[in-house]
Amino acid sequence: MPKDSATGAAGTVDRAASARYTPPGMTETSTLAARAAALDLIEAVLRKGVPFDDAADAHKGLRDLEPRDRAFVRLLCATVFRRLGQIDATVTAMLANPGQPPKGAVLDLLRLGAAQLLFLNTPAHAAVDTAVELAVARKQAPYKGLINAVLRRMSREGAEIVAAQDAGRLNTPDWLWLSWRQAYGTGATRAIVEAHLHEAPLDITVKSDAAAWAERLEATVLPGGTLRRAAGGAVTELPGFAEGAWWVQDAAAAIPATLFGDLNGRSVVDLCAAPGGKTAQLAAAGARVTAVDRSEKRLERLSANMARLGLTAETVVADATAWKPDAPVDAVLLDAPCSATGTIRRHPDVARLKAQDDVAKLAGVQRRMLNRAAAMLNAGGTLVYCTCSLQPEEGEAQAAALLERSPELERVPVTAAEVGGRAELLTEAGDIRTTPGHGLDGFFIARFRKRG
Repeated sequence: MPKDSATGAAGTVDRAASARYTPPGMTETSTLAARAAALDLIEAVLRKGVPFDDAADAHKGLRDLEPRDRAFVRLLCATVFRRLGQIDATVTAMLANPGQPPKGAVLDLLRLGAAQLLFLNTPAHAAVDTAVELAVARKQAPYKGLINAVLRRMSREGAEIVAAQDAGRLNTPDWLWLSWRQAYGTGATRAIVEAHLHEAPLDITVKSDAAAWAERLEATVLPGGTLRRAAGGAVTELPGFAEGAWWVQDAAAAIPATLFGDLNGRSVVDLCAAPGGKTAQLAAAGARVTAVDRSEKRLERLSANMARLGLTAETVVADATAWKPDAPVDAVLLDAPCSATGTIRRHPDVARLKAQDDVAKLAGVQRRMLNRAAAMLNAGGTLVYCTCSLQPEEGEAQAAALLERSPELERVPVTAAEVGGRAELLTEAGDIRTTPGHGLDGFFIARFRKRG
């Protein structure tokens, strides 16, 4: 699942530059290559079910593009995924025969053109001409007349249609809308889906001196100490990155590691640890950390992040449902695999890839991991469980079920002071529930103690 990052996305989008047809440093040739790569990635996500980051990592042509071109690709794709409901509805409205909508590559070409025309302020000639050119290159020449006609009409009439749409509802799959409305009510669900329409800001965790770094990074300090600045630009070029002074981590993702109290010298297991944002927090707090993840590649990235930050942790490649430490430990942090529906602001492809069945399957994995995590603790040890999911089955329901089957555990309610005074983030039971409506990724966080 998408998780907090200790480095930040290398291709963070410069929105103002990328929205133009030929941003500075790009040529018409490079923008056509970028659009071709975007088309490949849209197909991979929407028709093959491949997560965007995985598809991007495997795309050889994307790696050959200049950084600004790669940023343009990411902007194009993110806009299609974020606004897919509006885009498809507008495409249908532009068809002479809506009962026979285009499919496959033709539909993806129309989606790519629509994203530019409706949401990225791309000049009509650029969006239309490149779509037709790509149609020929992709052996869809018989449809170039249709593509030209639909996009030309969209350039004239599309804005009026979009203005009348219910954007939040239209871009939210039915199963998500219904599940959130049942869990949170219509008003809170509205706030969630409206937040999904916008790119998330850049949140940063610093090792020390938040106020000074906030000034250098042109950021504000949030309750809890996270720094927040507007998204855009290359993360690796920001002051302090190379020196290892900070890492990128959503403000909600930064909460779980702060709930253990004094960690100096204590033994902590970080399960499902990669890419390492929480591992870094634990190590920076003085803990002796064992970072466990089933992916060797992801753990290599974690180790590289920790080296940049000047922090250390033992790493173990293992399945968290089966692994156990040599001896009981003082604390366990379990950031369990989940549907990741709380990260749609940052990963809009999640809304297009997940289904209700996935939630039920993942809930079983979470249950097994919780059982294993609880068994690792010393008497008096602390377990913090979290998921970046908005689905109650992966959060509130898991916490309640764990307490029912584990009499050796007790819930330790979180206080408002521990979340920067934001009492609205606390549930009646004393757990934490954040949503994009709070300006945060959607997280569930609960704390337990093993009775001594």
